Amino acid sequence: MSNEQHDGSGPEADVRHRAGPFDIRNVIGALIGFYGIVLIIVGLVADSAQDRLKTGGVNANLWAGLAMTVFAVCLLLWSRYRPVVVE
Repeated sequence: MSNEQHDGSGPEADVRHRAGPFDIRNVIGALIGFYGIVLIIVGLVADSAQDRLKTGGVNANLWAGLAMTVFAVCLLLWSRYRPVVVE
């Protein structure tokens, strides 16, 4: 057991690491991506003529799911290529 006190000027002070899975972009990207995939599946499987009448002939679940999935991929790529560095 050592009773040494560090003043922050030693080699431990220069340690830098990435936020990794705790980066908020990863969490938000995963959640939005999950909901996007669910909407894509619902848009492909459970699309009815009555739903299309409500949206003016557009498969809203499919398009919203695709947009959410693209946004989630952008967030995940952003966090991968521009990570937050914690000092």
